[in-house]
Amino acid sequence: MRRLLAVITVTAVLFTGAGCADDRPEPATPGAASGGPGGGAPGAGSGAAGGNAPEVCAAAQAAGDTAVRTYVEELGKMVAAVGANDGTAAETARKRISAALTDWRAALRRESGRAEDTQLKTLLADMAAEVGTLGTDVDAIDETELDRLRQRLDQLCAR
Repeated sequence: MRRLLAVITVTAVLFTGAGCADDRPEPATPGAASGGPGGGAPGAGSGAAGGNAPEVCAAAQAAGDTAVRTYVEELGKMVAAVGANDGTAAETARKRISAALTDWRAALRRESGRAEDTQLKTLLADMAAEVGTLGTDVDAIDETELDRLRQRLDQLCAR
């Protein structure tokens, strides 16, 4: 029962965070007047990645969103299946969780290869390695680790 409550709590936190992830202000165009000191140099002081970063970030973030959403949904199904003594459904959910993490890792590697920005390329490669270390033991995966990984990408990709 505690596991089910934990799943519900994690689901609420992740979906709340996912809803806020799109609440970013629109970036100023390079020729737009700036409201504060420091001019309008794109990415100045923000740590934002350059080059083809918008496309790479969007693809990497979408892959992360899909992986976490699948993880949460399938974990809920797995807990319900275990509670109902349905080993087949529990194993199916476990395999889907593993596949979601594998797909996320592959997407991070692919986008790391595409990234022109060195900082973004390195971050994506590091994230792919970290997702790979999560393994396939669903009981050992820390849900907060998934969110922390997504936040690292969001920080670099925010403009």
